[in-house]
Amino acid sequence: MNKSELFTELYKRYGAVTRARGPFFYTKKGVRVTDLYQEAGRAILGWEGGSAFTMFKNVLSRGQTGSFICEDCPEPRLQKAVSELLASDRTIFCFSSHKDAFDAGLTLFPNETSVYRPWNSINQKINISKTAALIVTPPLPWAESIFILAVDTKRIQENPDKLLFIRNNIKLPFALEVGITKSIYNLIKALQEREEKDWFIYDTVLTKYWKREGPYLFPKVPKDSYDAFAIHCLECGIFISPDFNIPSIVPFGADRGVFTKLKNSPFTW
Repeated sequence: MNKSELFTELYKRYGAVTRARGPFFYTKKGVRVTDLYQEAGRAILGWEGGSAFTMFKNVLSRGQTGSFICEDCPEPRLQKAVSELLASDRTIFCFSSHKDAFDAGLTLFPNETSVYRPWNSINQKINISKTAALIVTPPLPWAESIFILAVDTKRIQENPDKLLFIRNNIKLPFALEVGITKSIYNLIKALQEREEKDWFIYDTVLTKYWKREGPYLFPKVPKDSYDAFAIHCLECGIFISPDFNIPSIVPFGADRGVFTKLKNSPFTW
């Protein structure tokens, strides 16, 4: 099942989403649905976007939406933010698809390209600051596909000819770049505030169906039963990742009662 299909199923049951806040969708039929997909991590800090959207709107109001140069800056603000997030000097490239970003990483560093997920215990098995190329999904709740490839600046400078082989990278509109930059700084702050105690409180229900690593939920449900499981969760007021290979995410700040229906109506396979 793809994302569009599962969102259509959400619409059929509960109507259009009229508001999204924190980890929740509020629908036209007056139903609150708990979002465990969170736009594949883009809404991991909450759907409202907070100060990131405020800065985005402020730049939009100034009309800085063209392809002209909008600021004098020796180091692009987004590159600086990503370098701080990864605790290492990074050069960044933006792409409109995960595949393009990953292909570019493999072109530059075929054995040292990985995916960055905040709070993910898997990341403890690699040294983030030493990994040559990392794919970062901006934590801005924006439906468009934007992926950042962050590569080790020093190693690129040692062999700059490699950059000639990068394909399909894009330039972000300035307003969107400002919003994404602020979302990265918001993530850096959240990394200091959210911890294991915020995730395990839901384990009594969730670990029956998922293996949890930090806030990320990897399905125990077999792949051939996953679509049926996604529909079952939707019937219980829970929107999970529509893709078996993309983890769902524990809903930070949600009351444990949001999983009562799933607890009382277990899924079997």
